[in-house]
Amino acid sequence: MRLQAKRNVTSGLPKVAVVTARSLAASCLMQIMQHGRSLSVVLDEHLTMLPIGHERALAQELCYGVLRWLPRLQLLASQLLQKPLKKKDADVYALILIGLYQALYMRIPAHALVTETVAATSALKKPWAKGLVNALLRSFQRQQEALLSSAEKDAQAQSAHPLWLLDRLKQAWPSDWKAIVDANNQRPPMTLRINVLKQSRDAYLLRLKEAEINAQAVDGVESAIELESPLDVARLPGFEQGDVSVQDAAAQLAAVLLDLAPGQRVLDACTAPGGKACHILESEPGIATLVAVDRDEKRLQRVAKNMARLGLQAEIVAADVSEPSQWWDGQLFDRILVDAPCSATGVIRRHPDIKCLRRDSDIAQLVQQQARILKALWPLLKANGRLVYATCSVFPEENSEQIKAFIDAHSDAREVEIVANWGQDQTEDEAICGRQILTGDNGMDGFYYACLLKQRES
Repeated sequence: MRLQAKRNVTSGLPKVAVVTARSLAASCLMQIMQHGRSLSVVLDEHLTMLPIGHERALAQELCYGVLRWLPRLQLLASQLLQKPLKKKDADVYALILIGLYQALYMRIPAHALVTETVAATSALKKPWAKGLVNALLRSFQRQQEALLSSAEKDAQAQSAHPLWLLDRLKQAWPSDWKAIVDANNQRPPMTLRINVLKQSRDAYLLRLKEAEINAQAVDGVESAIELESPLDVARLPGFEQGDVSVQDAAAQLAAVLLDLAPGQRVLDACTAPGGKACHILESEPGIATLVAVDRDEKRLQRVAKNMARLGLQAEIVAADVSEPSQWWDGQLFDRILVDAPCSATGVIRRHPDIKCLRRDSDIAQLVQQQARILKALWPLLKANGRLVYATCSVFPEENSEQIKAFIDAHSDAREVEIVANWGQDQTEDEAICGRQILTGDNGMDGFYYACLLKQRES
């Protein structure tokens, strides 16, 4: 555990403020809510300040939990606070949300959660806030029933979704939006991708059983196994040897849809963090070349690390895929995977900070970016080549409407219908435009796929 020491002038001894799970979680949440930083990035930077074990796990649970239920917790906090806290005390506000989250969603005795949460004010160097946090949490315990009844009348608080997102889901999925909202608020399953170069799924299921890890195969996704309960990857048999990876079942469909074959030249556009690229190489070791392109150099380091663990190789390029002149060598591709940047509204259950960070205005900008990438990469595809377009979004603007517009603008583009037992066919003007998986369907994340064939010009 790292300690911060402050010299006590009177005694000559160091006065120590101990970093706790709650104080660290408050600091992380402040950076996300106030500065718009990513939860995964912030946790990577700060979790090392706590020892591996209970404290680190608790900090992670508090961050994910508060962000998952943020609109509800914020309404409750506003009802309890007599006036908003100053901007410089955003960490104290985050600590209040942490206290409310514990009271509502964690099995921690009431007196213990109050005591520990109040104590965290010292680690934040905000001792003045002890009385405030103590009074507010005890007030919530007394008024909990009335406060929650009031929250149920507020759409944002009741659904734990910002209003803009709720409205878009209702418009896009009038019959399914409630199920999507409910799925977004659930903890996601831990799903594995079996490295079929090393063993079959049945063989790995047997290894899990021998290790006393309960799991089952995912229907319709031949490489996928879902664990009964999440666990540390260090407990997975053969993880460090590259026998298995963690990847949602929906994301594992991309390699199958590419229809890979030996000798092909394949492009994985917007590749980071590299799960789909690794699956491509595992699915068809005989491909001639895999070029994996992404503009984020830091995330590409993770791609290289994943490939090293799995014993795979690819040409990894740091560049903007929408500017081929910066990175393309002029050789056409047989297959292109466009794992397009999107709203990520299909993976909110895995990344609850999306509720806090995403804005309604982002959608139109993302649609333009997706269209720009598709237009730039289409000329790089050989005649009779296949392009698979994928997003982890549930919005038609980014998915079926995007593909319909692209086909209308390109006479040499023909859709290949996806016949599968997963997802829903999407229809635009009587034409099938890809297949949509809604969050929670068959336990999977929300994903969209479309397959396009490049026809020879007449």
